[in-house]
Amino acid sequence: MSKSNPHWGSSLDDVLDEDGIRQTARHEAATRVVAWQLTQEMERQGMSKATLAELMHTSRAQVDRILKAKGNVTIETLQNAAASVGRELRLELV
Repeated sequence: MSKSNPHWGSSLDDVLDEDGIRQTARHEAATRVVAWQLTQEMERQGMSKATLAELMHTSRAQVDRILKAKGNVTIETLQNAAASVGRELRLELV
């Protein structure tokens, strides 16, 4: 029985490596997780996007980009957003 799908039995990491997008996918996934955590904390506190924008000294449009994990959001921006909701962003090398 021949394989009709060359990725059959491959891990996701293998497929992403083969396509050359593993690092990009990991970066996007990490950014989305942080954005989701920020959204959850805002909801817990009853905080609006406008309030977060004021606390961060930025525009509501920028807060939308952060929470949608769109574009190139810097670590500094994520740290600022986390601090604005009373949390801390932690990064580590593994």
